[in-house]
Amino acid sequence: MSLLKKLWSRYGINPLDRILSRAKKKMNARILLCWNRGLGDIPLGVYAVVHRIFHWIPQAEITILTRPDLAEGFELLKNVKVRVDPEGKRGSLVPLRTDFSSFDLVIQDPDPTQWCRWQLGKLQPKLQWKSEWDQLSSSFILDPQYIYLGAHVQTQTHYSYEKNWPLSRWKDLFKALPSNYRVLLFGFPSQEEFSSEGLIDLRGKTSLIEMLSLIKNGCKYLVVPDSGILSMVYYIEAEYPLELISLWADPHQGVLKQNVASANTQLVHHPLVAPNRDLSALQVSAVLEKLRVYA
Repeated sequence: MSLLKKLWSRYGINPLDRILSRAKKKMNARILLCWNRGLGDIPLGVYAVVHRIFHWIPQAEITILTRPDLAEGFELLKNVKVRVDPEGKRGSLVPLRTDFSSFDLVIQDPDPTQWCRWQLGKLQPKLQWKSEWDQLSSSFILDPQYIYLGAHVQTQTHYSYEKNWPLSRWKDLFKALPSNYRVLLFGFPSQEEFSSEGLIDLRGKTSLIEMLSLIKNGCKYLVVPDSGILSMVYYIEAEYPLELISLWADPHQGVLKQNVASANTQLVHHPLVAPNRDLSALQVSAVLEKLRVYA
């Protein structure tokens, strides 16, 4: 990209504002937003786009077109409807056969990095929590005599750097926990097995909202890399105590880049940043210290 284009990208008219200004003049109120990125982009990207749409068009009727595995996440986003593309896959384009005829404006290829730069340090995403979701955690029997720690060990995303903490570090962490701790393992199904005593492997065994309910109602701690789970938990608009320990190779991403407080005032965030963008250099002792467990 040329220097001129870079300057225009940063300081020129925001492309989303240009689109919405035209839509406002045309009285376009029925808007379809196509979204096929990651889970964490719901609070970090979609929220700001939706916020901006309502800024320009308060009467807007917004529908999100997304892939099946993201649909549940949009239940936490207020004032939108969701349409699922059953064949949608991450990174794929919206099928040409999608019927757009019922919409006045279709935003097919949103660019949150450029369009939503204005939100950094200013906009606090807020994801709604419905009280009936609290009951979902009760189907998982948790013994109140134990301290529960939620853990998400693999993000299953690919970047120019490694976002995941080495599995050997996770295993050492779990072995170092006192006997009154129990670990709830969250995420997608994995062939990687953990044999630590007191570990409950829930990978692939919960829906997104069931997992969030367990974290909200059962966990004292949550240890996660920069991931969709981290972003969703951080911006849930509900009051509950949680100590969130996040592991970072690049602190200029995710909730640290957003640079606003959690929507949960009882959430205590402990970000741990690895040196030289090398998450393998982050020691188990640093996490244990935040857990107030000392080897």
